[in-house]
Amino acid sequence: MTTSPETRTPAQRPSTSSERLGGAGRREQPAQLDQVVHLLELLAADAPVATVAAVEAPVAARELALRIASAREVHRKREAGLAALLDTARELATASDPGSVLDAIVRRARRLVGTDLAYLTLYDPAAGDTFMRATDGSVSAVFQSVRLALGAGLGGLVASTHKPYWTADYWSDERFRHTGAIDGAVGEEGIIAICGTPLIVESNFVGVLFAANRSSRPFTREEVALLGNLATLAALTLVQTRALADSEGALAALSVAHETVRQYAEGVEKAAAAHDRFASLVLGGGGVDDITHALAELLGGWAVLVDENGRRKSSAGPAPTVDGSGADPLAALDALPGLENGRLVERDGVYAVAVTAARERLGTILVGGLSLIDSDQRTVERAGVVTALVLLFERQAADARQSARNRLVSDLVSSRGSREERLSLARNVGFDPQRSFCLLVLRGDDPNGHRALLISASAATGEASLVGSHDGDVIALVPGTDTDALARTVAARIGKRTCVTVAGAGPVGDVDDIAKAYEEGHRTVAALIALGHRGTGAAATQLGFAGLIVGSEPDVYAYVRGLLGPVLDYDERRGTDLVGTLVAYFASGGSPRHAAGSLHVHVNTVSQRLERITALLGESWQQPDHSLELQLALRLRALQASSHAGTARS
Repeated sequence: MTTSPETRTPAQRPSTSSERLGGAGRREQPAQLDQVVHLLELLAADAPVATVAAVEAPVAARELALRIASAREVHRKREAGLAALLDTARELATASDPGSVLDAIVRRARRLVGTDLAYLTLYDPAAGDTFMRATDGSVSAVFQSVRLALGAGLGGLVASTHKPYWTADYWSDERFRHTGAIDGAVGEEGIIAICGTPLIVESNFVGVLFAANRSSRPFTREEVALLGNLATLAALTLVQTRALADSEGALAALSVAHETVRQYAEGVEKAAAAHDRFASLVLGGGGVDDITHALAELLGGWAVLVDENGRRKSSAGPAPTVDGSGADPLAALDALPGLENGRLVERDGVYAVAVTAARERLGTILVGGLSLIDSDQRTVERAGVVTALVLLFERQAADARQSARNRLVSDLVSSRGSREERLSLARNVGFDPQRSFCLLVLRGDDPNGHRALLISASAATGEASLVGSHDGDVIALVPGTDTDALARTVAARIGKRTCVTVAGAGPVGDVDDIAKAYEEGHRTVAALIALGHRGTGAAATQLGFAGLIVGSEPDVYAYVRGLLGPVLDYDERRGTDLVGTLVAYFASGGSPRHAAGSLHVHVNTVSQRLERITALLGESWQQPDHSLELQLALRLRALQASSHAGTARS
């Protein structure tokens, strides 16, 4: 009999270093040394965690000892669970008839999970329900004869969904459809807490295995998994013993069952190793790249993680590469039917599992170059869950960084704070507002896509840009001077995935000019949408007369020169008056004859001048849009001339 360190007699307990040194030596040793030595003695004696925690010792030493004791306890429980499963497999393998198999199943389940009773129901295909077949610890005859319709009670829900369910308080749990017959039987047995897991063999539903308690108690995920593993072993063995009872050739089938049990036990150990590997990666601060590489190493073959937009985020192993045309051969697999259910699906030797969290699709894991057995498939599904957690952590960190950038961008476009504060905050994030840059205002069509648009804008403008939001607008401060070209490029890049309108303002060269540039960009993006240019990009200077309206500092001279420049230059070189001919032509409603009358020249002269204007401005100058722009330019030129004349007279 092994005694704990606390209950050993002085003769049994190993002497400490202080005792070996004698009384004088013990007095000379620090008290803390004795405490540390005592901790080591407890660990050597495999003392429980509670005993180690009760020892007075230096904090660092006690924490280290607790970690060691806890790790031992976790491994001990895992080893005990695996050993129990193997013992169960051996016990079930020796059973010769279905009745003894079922009795062994419920007896082992009650002992392994540690509940007041365990019971098993079998599926009746003819009646379409399940009936009570074996119990251990039950005292109610009514309970032992109850039948459960599919979908009724906890057991009926397990039977209809083929998924495990558990509850610490059956009576207050509204997830299950309570019926009088089932509640009466459960009440007579005095059951409070129930855990049920399906018995399934090769997609065939066999029955349900339960562990129940007569007092409230939670079921841990480890207990649920243990009961599920036992149910799998039970289902396999039950099917095989049925075959043995029905056929003389069942001996060969039983050998197959033994091999299946052995492979399953190996799969359990492999799954446990995969779980430990993934857990250590996450706890060690690993990212999705680490998980993808670990998955490829555990299974062989290759593994690829694509994000919610179908773009590769991580890859390990000899995965298919993007072809010369830029097409990804794995892109179509991101939308395989069945992925939305969270289970592994397969097509043409490639397996896929969705990475989801809170019903949101975060990406997809794809593996190939191998054939997966059942335990390997569970490993891939477990990798999907772990990847979802890591992606959520990364998203939270990115959201925190983006929130700080949003506040900074809002301060810059609103001119909040002193000039020095704004300069310092911008430079702290790597952006220098004293160097030439363009300000872009982006507006998407999806009212719920603001966060996605922020991410897309950051990717489209590059790491040197500062991207944030203000009053519902996504704003990007991008180094450069060609505002119009930049707006068009960003709109085209993001437009491959979603419709976005981009307005450019600038270039800007000082932090104090950002607010004015934002006002211009804000008006320009609204003008682009109002003018029917949704989904495009442009600067205010490229909107023609509309740009004069939305621009913060309209450049009338540049607008006039941009439209009439070739005609004005021709008149200046040749001493002609083609501009006057244009004015007369538009004033006469586009009639050469009436224009000739107002100019006091022959109509052929007007026709010749109009041909020269066509040569200078192009064939489209008489089209409605171009014609309107020309007339506005002529009117603005006339207003400029009268303004200059009035200034000269004054």
